[in-house]
Amino acid sequence: MNAPIRSPRRHAAAPPHERLLCLDIETVPDRSLLPADWGAKFPKPLWHRIACIAFVEARIEIDADGGERYAVTACRSGGELGWDEARLLASFWSYFAQEPTRVVSWNGRSFDIPVLMQRTMLHGLTARGWHNAGTRQEGYTSRFAEGWHCDLMDALASFGACARLSLDEAARAVGLPGKLGGHGSEVEAMVGAGALDQVRAYCEGDVLNLFGLYARYGLLTGRMTRAGHEAALDSLTTYLTQARATRPHLGTFLDAWQCIPTSLAGNVG
Repeated sequence: MNAPIRSPRRHAAAPPHERLLCLDIETVPDRSLLPADWGAKFPKPLWHRIACIAFVEARIEIDADGGERYAVTACRSGGELGWDEARLLASFWSYFAQEPTRVVSWNGRSFDIPVLMQRTMLHGLTARGWHNAGTRQEGYTSRFAEGWHCDLMDALASFGACARLSLDEAARAVGLPGKLGGHGSEVEAMVGAGALDQVRAYCEGDVLNLFGLYARYGLLTGRMTRAGHEAALDSLTTYLTQARATRPHLGTFLDAWQCIPTSLAGNVG
């Protein structure tokens, strides 16, 4: 007797993600956990103490033709300068859980997200908004569910099939400023000197580059039309122009971007 034909398993539909977060963190080695004989090797995720969580936030809007465009609402670092890591993490996860959010990172699956998760666990906090949404195939923990979490470095490397680009290499290739205000290797010295405002400015520069790259990737993949892509960049320019008076590093980014002859918008022909 033939077995009954079973209908394909259906998964819960993804909620409409109306918020975009292009996310980056800065860390320093946690000397209290780092083994004494570890040497100069790069620490494991749990052994990184988070000094900054920064993001570009945008509303995801839909054109009449169905393509996406992004309206920038913020570029900032979470919390206040004096907050410790536990308070930064608790505040971030509380904010993250407020509404369905698409996350974009650079090397996030290998670094940023494991650090966030393991340090959250270390402090006895919850990240239920990350783990309880979606399904195994369509959710934040799925490598290929780009509508939930897009690790853009991984995606551009065809998920390990070719060499990976650094954020600076990719950004400069498409006419974005790339790294400004330092290098990741200098963050520990900045934190040690109490220059947390410099760390935040540096991290915010990275997420600005990431937002520009993600807009270009949206054009590549067909998620955005050319008009939507240009609207996203116009929105970023408007935000930076309005914010530069009180946050000079955003003006520095804008000036560096606009002075590059092969700008991102100019490359689209």
